[in-house]
Amino acid sequence: MRDGDQLILPLPHRAAMGRDDFLVTDSNRKAVAWIDRWPDWPGPLLDVHGPEACGKSHLLTVWCTRSGARRLDGGELVDHDLLALAEVGAVAIDDADRVTDERAMLHLYNLLREGGGHMLLAARQPATRWNLSLPDLRSRLAAGVAVGLEPPDDALLAAVLAKQFQDRQVAVRREVIQYLVPRMERSFAAAAALVEILDRASLSGQRAITVPMARNALNRHGPAA
Repeated sequence: MRDGDQLILPLPHRAAMGRDDFLVTDSNRKAVAWIDRWPDWPGPLLDVHGPEACGKSHLLTVWCTRSGARRLDGGELVDHDLLALAEVGAVAIDDADRVTDERAMLHLYNLLREGGGHMLLAARQPATRWNLSLPDLRSRLAAGVAVGLEPPDDALLAAVLAKQFQDRQVAVRREVIQYLVPRMERSFAAAAALVEILDRASLSGQRAITVPMARNALNRHGPAA
């Protein structure tokens, strides 16, 4: 390594995932209210849906912490003991629309309902739009409460950017976030990518994050300013 070269060692960061860390605005207020309402749901099922990286997984984490639920992905359901899952009394399934065994999901739903348990599903589309072949599963999922997470508004995008910088322990001035919000792609995935780009740029140059640096990041990941 030549003099003046820098070895960048990006340190792993832990995203804060508690209930107090979930940022509530009009775009997600209804979904958060249903999570907070548990266990006073009108039935055994809550179906949370929304675009990629909109906060669904965070909500699942919050609910699992509150309820003691077992958490798994839709494709993993076939590998689990359904009776043991039902005995827990609460099950959260991420990417639930990717379920590979519809009969297993139907059986688990029935077991939870009979035992007074609950199931939280998270997917990009509501269950009524899934390509399901079992009529009984379609009807049961359609009878559950479905609540959507909308694309993030300006307030939520600004808060998400600030939170992700904070999770990385990176200080950033308000004008940088104000510059990014109206110009960036309106998604949590884009926010995460921009924060990573800016964090790396800041580390490589050993300098604070500035508006010109934010402009360069947008040119690399999103519409140009």
